[in-house]
Amino acid sequence: MPRPILATVSLPSLTHNLAVVATGLDRSRPPARPAPFIWAVVKANAYGHGILSAVAAFSRADGLAMLDLDEAIQCRAAGWTRPILLLEGFFEAADLPVIDHYGLTVTVHTREQLDMLRLAAPCTPIDAMIKLDSGMGRLGFPPDAYRDAYRVAGDLQRRGILGRLGKMTHFARADDDPDATGRQLQVFGNVTDGLPGRVSVCNSAATLTAGFWARLPAGVEQWVRPGICLYGASPFASRPAADFDLRPGMTLSAELISVRRIPAGYRVGYGHLFSAPRPMTIGVVCCGYADGYPRHAPTGTPVTVGGVRTRVLGRVSMDMLAVDLTAVPNARVGLRVVLWGEGGPTVDEVAASCGTIGYELLCAVAPRVPRKVVSN
Repeated sequence: MPRPILATVSLPSLTHNLAVVATGLDRSRPPARPAPFIWAVVKANAYGHGILSAVAAFSRADGLAMLDLDEAIQCRAAGWTRPILLLEGFFEAADLPVIDHYGLTVTVHTREQLDMLRLAAPCTPIDAMIKLDSGMGRLGFPPDAYRDAYRVAGDLQRRGILGRLGKMTHFARADDDPDATGRQLQVFGNVTDGLPGRVSVCNSAATLTAGFWARLPAGVEQWVRPGICLYGASPFASRPAADFDLRPGMTLSAELISVRRIPAGYRVGYGHLFSAPRPMTIGVVCCGYADGYPRHAPTGTPVTVGGVRTRVLGRVSMDMLAVDLTAVPNARVGLRVVLWGEGGPTVDEVAASCGTIGYELLCAVAPRVPRKVVSN
């Protein structure tokens, strides 16, 4: 019998979340102004949900965005014909013929990439988004070098090496600091003013902030880049996914493999981090850090056993963890446990208890965990 642990991916939930984003964008647009196009971000194996699942679920997106060239090729092989954006662009000149063959759009964020393009001779022009570092401090041309980089990109466009050009940036604090985001937006507007091409600035948090994208100049083709929200997690620490009618795309579940009674003072797990304050019933769940559940999850991290909300006890082991069954008097071996997702705590609740974010937990589910894709 296979080990009783499962990651279930719901395609209807993913499709629903994309629809929520699209509807919100449409409702927040000013009169006579079209809603932006949507690049559904599917990086990191679609945040752990699977590239092929994402292609199927996000069929109504205008494009897909990711990092990995092999994942982009998978999308094309699965029948995706619309735009695909490589968020980190390309890493060596040898990537360019492949990018050309599959009709991909690249992010250009360094002088080295421009130099590689100068020497390239692709068969067809490659579309590119020229990235500005407006305050993220990560990828992108600094403000004082951006317009020159865009000029070089324009020269490459005239030579037939690059095709459509666009302008993009990434926000560092769209989830928690509107003022910081406003400053970045102002930098972006000042630096790119008058430069032709489409625009892409909004991540999940900015996309879900009503009307945020509409602060950009009218008459420009705009693309938003929602990511984590498409998978049913919230980009905001202060606002749960349910506030936006987002549904969990993944449910991580397992079973109890042991139920036992322990006396007061009995210590549980490695390091004896939990000591029973009274006689109690505990259970052992076949899920541990080798499955992607965080080892640093403390006592009190929420979990649902048999539909009853309870808590993790002590230190998470490689292959199992202990749970409090005080509120589950009829607990038995084989009873279903939801670590996060449908019928259990949200992935954001688990992440908050562990001092991290839902993104990390979804991406970290290990390959050894069986996947089940639900299409209805």
